[in-house]
Amino acid sequence: MKDHVKVIGILWVVFGAFWLCLATFTLLVFLGVAMIPNVEDISPSILRLIGVVGGSFMAFVGLTQIIAGLGLLGHREWGRILVLVLGFLALLHVPFGTALGVYTLIVLFNPETVRLFKGPAPAPPAPPK
Repeated sequence: MKDHVKVIGILWVVFGAFWLCLATFTLLVFLGVAMIPNVEDISPSILRLIGVVGGSFMAFVGLTQIIAGLGLLGHREWGRILVLVLGFLALLHVPFGTALGVYTLIVLFNPETVRLFKGPAPAPPAPPK
């Protein structure tokens, strides 16, 4: 299961990097279109607002996915919980998000994976002398 967890962590980091690229592209496109000359007065302001808000939201999602993937790679319990939440949300992004979400949920709900993140069991106390 360690290998599957590592693969999921890497995939979430890559998926997050894709979202960051998409955020940058969205911001540049909307700001670029807003600079077209001979446009009405209000249109560039609205386009800039859409670009900044949309790009910021996508950047937030991408950074969250990268942080969750890095937490998972570090075998942190908070990383597993965050990736589970993101996995449920990713089910709506057909087809790649759905595939990643299903794979994430199958692996991270596995009892062996849960034990991996809980750490080693504490040693029993020594008997009194």
